[in-house]
Amino acid sequence: MADYTYKQEMLARFAKALGHPARIAIMEFLARQEVCYFGDIHEELPIAKATVSQHLQALKEAELIQGETEPPKVKYCVNQKNWLFAQMLFADFFGQKLRKQGNCCE
Repeated sequence: MADYTYKQEMLARFAKALGHPARIAIMEFLARQEVCYFGDIHEELPIAKATVSQHLQALKEAELIQGETEPPKVKYCVNQKNWLFAQMLFADFFGQKLRKQGNCCE
């Protein structure tokens, strides 16, 4: 079994959490807000409330967002620390120089 670095594991965790267009839309929406309530997010997306909840849960589990209950509502915001960490990890990953070896796949 391979030993992966902490950065590799976190990059994979963030990538998995962002692996659905609805989650990308949620993150884009929340990035434009200081704080947001569930109803606001649901109104933004053309999907059922239960589906929005599932996507929010996936983003919370990856710690890309935070949620707080203010009965009877739940408010959400971007986890700024992990947003910046994910931003750095993705930039490092996609910023790698490719080794030129001709047309390896042709």
